[in-house]
Amino acid sequence: MDHKRHNGSRLMGGPSQAKRGKTMGEWEDSPSQFEEELSMFEEADLDAEEMEGQAGHDVIPVGDLFSADLNPRWRRPTAPSLDPSSDILVFQQIDLDYYLAGMPGQSQGKVPIIRMFGVTDNGNSVCCHVHGFAPYFYVPAPNGFTSAHLVEFQKELNSAVLKDMRSNKDNISVTVLAVDITRKESMYGYHGKRIIDFLRITMAMPRLIAPAKRLLEQGFKFSHFPTSNYQSYEANIDFEIRCVDENDHYLLNTQKKASLCQYEVDVGWMDLISHPAEGEWQRIAPLRVLSFDIECAGRKGIFPEPDKDPVIQIASMVQRQGETEPFIRTVFTLQSCASIVGSQILCFTQETKLLQSWAEFLRTVDPDIITGYNIQNFDFPYLLNRAAALKVNYFPYLGRVRGIKSVLKDLNFQSKQMGRRENKTINMEGRVQFDLLQVSTFSFCAGQQRHYVVHFVFGNVNGNEQTRRRLAVYCLKDAYLPLRLLQKLMCVINYMEMARVTGVPLTYLLSRGQQIKVVSQLLRQVTIPKQTWLLHLHTWDLETEYYSLPIATLDFSSLYPSIMMAHNLCYTTLLQKGSVDKLGLAPEDFIKTPTGDLFVKSSLRKGLLPEILENLLSARKRAKAELKKETDPFKKQVLDGRQLALKISANSVYGFTGAQVGKLPCLEISQSVTGFGRQMIEQTKQLVESKYTLSNGYQADAKVIYGDTDSVMVKLGVATVKEAMDIGREAAEWVSSHFTPPIKLEFEKVYYPYLLINKKRYAGLYFSSSASTHDKMDCKGIETVRRDNCPLVANLINTCLQKILIDRDPQGAVEHAKEVISDLLCNRIDISQLVITKELTRTAQEYAGKQAHVELAERMRKRDAGSAPNLGDRVPYVIIKAAKGAAAYMKSEDPIYVLENNIPIDTQYYLEQQLSKPLLRIFEPILGESKAESILLKGDHTRCKTVLTSKVGGLMAFAQKRSTCIGCKAVLKTDGMSAVCDFCKKKESELYQKEIFHLNTLEERFSRLWTQCQRCQGSLHEDVLCTSRDCPIFYMRKKVQKDLDDQSKLVSRFGW
Repeated sequence: MDHKRHNGSRLMGGPSQAKRGKTMGEWEDSPSQFEEELSMFEEADLDAEEMEGQAGHDVIPVGDLFSADLNPRWRRPTAPSLDPSSDILVFQQIDLDYYLAGMPGQSQGKVPIIRMFGVTDNGNSVCCHVHGFAPYFYVPAPNGFTSAHLVEFQKELNSAVLKDMRSNKDNISVTVLAVDITRKESMYGYHGKRIIDFLRITMAMPRLIAPAKRLLEQGFKFSHFPTSNYQSYEANIDFEIRCVDENDHYLLNTQKKASLCQYEVDVGWMDLISHPAEGEWQRIAPLRVLSFDIECAGRKGIFPEPDKDPVIQIASMVQRQGETEPFIRTVFTLQSCASIVGSQILCFTQETKLLQSWAEFLRTVDPDIITGYNIQNFDFPYLLNRAAALKVNYFPYLGRVRGIKSVLKDLNFQSKQMGRRENKTINMEGRVQFDLLQVSTFSFCAGQQRHYVVHFVFGNVNGNEQTRRRLAVYCLKDAYLPLRLLQKLMCVINYMEMARVTGVPLTYLLSRGQQIKVVSQLLRQVTIPKQTWLLHLHTWDLETEYYSLPIATLDFSSLYPSIMMAHNLCYTTLLQKGSVDKLGLAPEDFIKTPTGDLFVKSSLRKGLLPEILENLLSARKRAKAELKKETDPFKKQVLDGRQLALKISANSVYGFTGAQVGKLPCLEISQSVTGFGRQMIEQTKQLVESKYTLSNGYQADAKVIYGDTDSVMVKLGVATVKEAMDIGREAAEWVSSHFTPPIKLEFEKVYYPYLLINKKRYAGLYFSSSASTHDKMDCKGIETVRRDNCPLVANLINTCLQKILIDRDPQGAVEHAKEVISDLLCNRIDISQLVITKELTRTAQEYAGKQAHVELAERMRKRDAGSAPNLGDRVPYVIIKAAKGAAAYMKSEDPIYVLENNIPIDTQYYLEQQLSKPLLRIFEPILGESKAESILLKGDHTRCKTVLTSKVGGLMAFAQKRSTCIGCKAVLKTDGMSAVCDFCKKKESELYQKEIFHLNTLEERFSRLWTQCQRCQGSLHEDVLCTSRDCPIFYMRKKVQKDLDDQSKLVSRFGW
């Protein structure tokens, strides 16, 4: 697991055995916190085995191949036999794909067949082949087109598509299966409910839709009809998304099964029933979740390579969804290994047998979901490539379909939010790959820590069974942590509920964006055209200031969905130019939005988007009501995940209409929503400032000081938080009465005091429930919550804000800022506070200008290609001293390299480029613009500076190092190990005591840091192997360890 975590990791050494007072063997007897947790699992397993009359094995002898007979509990429950004529098969779908094959009884020709994988309530696996569903799309029928023209149209289009095909490896003779006339209405624009003729064109295969669509759009001629450019509808809908709706009859597959599932059935798609996820159907099947981790025997200083470095251990844990403990805990290890309580060890003398047995173990356990940390880009690729190098031919069949290999492919993903990422994909039919690193990258907000797994690096593994046991414990822990995180973060439940709410397969949610969710919901009711529009947003003007009186915040509940519902904004209600006169509409039949766009009112037509939003929000309301009544913990988690999924889906509808590059963006809707939002903010400002005045009997004239998207901040002129809360609630109800339902303004919180810095940048003490105690110090857009600065900035700004807002001591904040600046310039700040981290989203060639972290990654790649950062990794760096005028990208360096070589930090850069602007932003509203700069960035505290001497670069390459006297720093006449000169010889004892005291101080500091890391890893009796570069203590440890080594060498010069 180590090598896949943080590139460039190095092994940290610990205190010497003598200093700790015990040998390594003595420590082995004390179990870690994780091992104690495993022993608790063992007790539960023993009880279960006694009841079932089954015996497990702690350690399987060396050389045995895996056999399911070792523990029958590893297999799925026995599947009861079913009678297709009378029994009903109900299962929860977890994966969906399609393949090309013949229908049952068909002698020739291939057709697409949907393949669903799922699990029953009893935990039995199901593979369902859905037949009879073919891909299709629509085009408007030309004028004069009748049913008599269908055959000729089909024949000509079929011929055109066949001619357009570059290759025909499937020997397709019929590309167009059918053409039908159907009466439908385009969802784009209001046409007075005009229904027109459309041609529904059914193709033989999904991949044939694209060429057919292109030929029709470029211009298609048939019979006596002139050449026409046909507008296509629903041609870009995923084939799998279409087939998720109806079921009643099925046919058990009596022939040789194509999958490894316990049930394999064939069903016609018209006989498929999809139950709504409510009531009895909202339960979740006992899905099997496998978490695993691998360890490789890497060569020293070289990143593991699958063609050379063996896999020495694979730890696996399996847990049923809804349960709290894994029921399988096993380690496959090379060579012997001492037993681990609560786990099963399988030992092998040959790596080929280890890999072969683990693959068989996976197929036997038959997991529905496979998870781990970075398994998509490291574990699975390494295992597949290693198996290929060792010619373990049966290994790569990891999916549920017999005879289909799991193949490794490169996948490039790029978005404005995430940048460019290079990932690996592995096909594993019927199993969902839930890589926690990938999920956290897409799902977690910026304020959350993503690199939460402890990072280890192991060197020599050719020890005894006790050292391999220790490695196995770490490996098991790294397999256990993802299960804990899945449970803690409710990942499976939340994703499952999102899939149910939107009608999108689970795998799509893990690999696709937001738009597919809305498309799936629209597809249930409409015909979707292809269009392209753009998005426009509005901003708000403000005045920066420090407010010492309470500021009430009023917030619009679900603003954008509410606007779309209140004003009936939708594709289907949009009026295009000239439509009002053409359709003979009266002024009361439509509205004109603030941006000048026209939409018909719901009295003429209820929009589809408002209907979808109403359904989502009403379903969320029901889920929240059920959540309050529910007592079962697991059902409460499901309901909470459902209401969260419904909320996210409702909020994503507006983004769907506003996405510049999307399936169905619409400028008229998105700009109307933001226009109404700005208008409502302005109207709220006018209403509040007109009512809450001195002339109306209030203490002061209210003033709206800032509006931020869906909220307004109001200075009411009252002295206490309670008064601000009372007036705020009253104002919210009064303003809400002026808006069209369901638009509602709610009182949210009070800030007291409040520092308004800029747009989207403010801070204050947050009061919401109690008027006497603040909930938290809330910061938005300030460096305390931003990750593109070094930690020193966040810590300094946070402390200054605490002094300003909590202590009400602005002068104390100024003095603290000056003290930190002085420490920075005098090199008294720990390097961990100066590390800047940025994500590597593109290669150096793809950036317009040179970037500091990108150039450093290239330099690190030249030093050691194996440990260099890859695309998607976060690159930590510091800015070092360089020639005057050198660009920042030339001064970026690896923090560990800086520590090891004593390279001086460019403190002036950190002051000018990191600290100055954030400090001025928070102090200018208090001190004034010119005064803030002169007080903070100029003065006596900026005049004293300390510069280190580097061991590398510059003139050091030509310098000869000479020993100096420890007392007076004079150059010694000889380069021996003497410590002092003749003049200081009489003070040698005093100098020795001074240096010994310094050595003891460093040892004590290192011991404290070491103990802190041991507590973090859950054991006070194991060496610390953590190399997490997200942790400041890691850099502190490295710095103190280096200082300790240098000080030890210095003391040794005394020769005492």
